[in-house]
Amino acid sequence: MARFIERHPAWALIVIIAVAVLLWLVFAIWPPGLEAAIGRKRVFLNAVLNGITLGGLYFLVASGFTLIFGLMRNVNLAHGSLYLFGGYIGYAVSTWTGSWILSFIVAFIAVALVGVILQLAVFRRMEGQDLRQTMVTIGLSIVFADLMLWVFGGDFYQVQTPAWLIGPVQLPLLTAIKSSGEPVYLQYPLVRLVIFLASVVIGIAMWLALNRTRIGMIVRAGVDDRDILAATGVRIQFVFVLVFALGAGLAGIAGVVGGTFQSLSPGEDTRFLLASLVVVIVGGMGSIPGAALGAVIIGLAEQLGSVYIPTYAIVVTFLIMVLVLAVRPQGLLARR
Repeated sequence: MARFIERHPAWALIVIIAVAVLLWLVFAIWPPGLEAAIGRKRVFLNAVLNGITLGGLYFLVASGFTLIFGLMRNVNLAHGSLYLFGGYIGYAVSTWTGSWILSFIVAFIAVALVGVILQLAVFRRMEGQDLRQTMVTIGLSIVFADLMLWVFGGDFYQVQTPAWLIGPVQLPLLTAIKSSGEPVYLQYPLVRLVIFLASVVIGIAMWLALNRTRIGMIVRAGVDDRDILAATGVRIQFVFVLVFALGAGLAGIAGVVGGTFQSLSPGEDTRFLLASLVVVIVGGMGSIPGAALGAVIIGLAEQLGSVYIPTYAIVVTFLIMVLVLAVRPQGLLARR
């Protein structure tokens, strides 16, 4: 951080001012004139929290994508299909068994197995051939989409939230003060907060696994020079299969998460594949912290844009991506 401030003092000042303004908007009591100008504070705080929790969902999808695409150099454009397939599996399991937790476990295992098949049958045969991987996985995504449409139809599905997560929780965020002097605090759905906290825990665990464990060292070394690593006796292909399975399984978990506080329907695969691409581009390929930062930025841009400039909300998202590509093409927190 200190190095960034030394090298880019102007950008550092802009970031500090932006963070200070955001904190003031969140924690300060808005004067009546400002509240009338840009909307009620409750709406603003809901949009911010929706953006952050949506960022948690985007991170779960993009973290698996950045493992497969950014770290292992495998161009898997069927990643969105893995998300939707995991969501459908989670919906089916939760409907049959009534267990929300079990739906995550089954979705992770089922989608991870699909990831293993993809790694063994497709990517191992086309290592280093980015164009072939792109075309094959685009074709596979179309086939997967048609198969899921055939099995599950074109209806919308919602994964049932467990009873212990239903209802709002009061947050220590002041939205207004009544004429009697009584403060009014924001209430927010508990399930979204729990899911966001779970995504934070998963992100920290992934970063520690990649940067503080032997298996993470092997994966990073194998990406840089797999031949030399294989010569030391490490079964690098087996390690890569496990990493691919983990990335696919995370997409399956994200599908259950998305089906819980949003919905599942045909077309969600394309939406989340595109979101993953944008998050990885903004955050930096192969960087777990970058995926987290990019996911929060895109989630906030999408939700704030949909509230205040709904006509141009999608434009804001891609404008951020264009600005990052123009200023820092490798991404905000790209691996070095």
